[in-house]
Amino acid sequence: MFTLTSPNIKEGDFIPTKYTCDGADVSPAFVWTDSLKGTRCFALIADDPDAPGGTWVHWVLFNAPADTRQLPEAVPADESLPNGMRQGVNDFKRIGYGGPCPPPGKPHRYYFTLYALDTLLDLKWHATKADVLEASKGHILAESNLMGRYGR
Repeated sequence: MFTLTSPNIKEGDFIPTKYTCDGADVSPAFVWTDSLKGTRCFALIADDPDAPGGTWVHWVLFNAPADTRQLPEAVPADESLPNGMRQGVNDFKRIGYGGPCPPPGKPHRYYFTLYALDTLLDLKWHATKADVLEASKGHILAESNLMGRYGR
């Protein structure tokens, strides 16, 4: 079974402040199980479906090599990362991770979705979630979600 976990976020629990705009605003670490046969790369999308104006994208990462099984905490906000990984633009209009930063009120849900893909994505660094999902059509072998909550 293809499973995404984090040593920093437990499924359904509150996301520690460190990983939000109220803290250091660094990305949490992630670990996943072996991929399916034929996996060429992984893509990770983090978003908030509870945002007032519709789903808000917090992170777009793609082309993580097939032998990758983890992302460290505090991935640098660089267009290109080691081993060919790339980062796209989030809805803060920045490259890399942008942590939860909801308006005051009811806590929001934040989904981290990892995709195992059977192809590398021919996308530039400024790719958006929509670009990654469009390029991934017909190439998704498996996906796994991890959901955390955060409120202010």
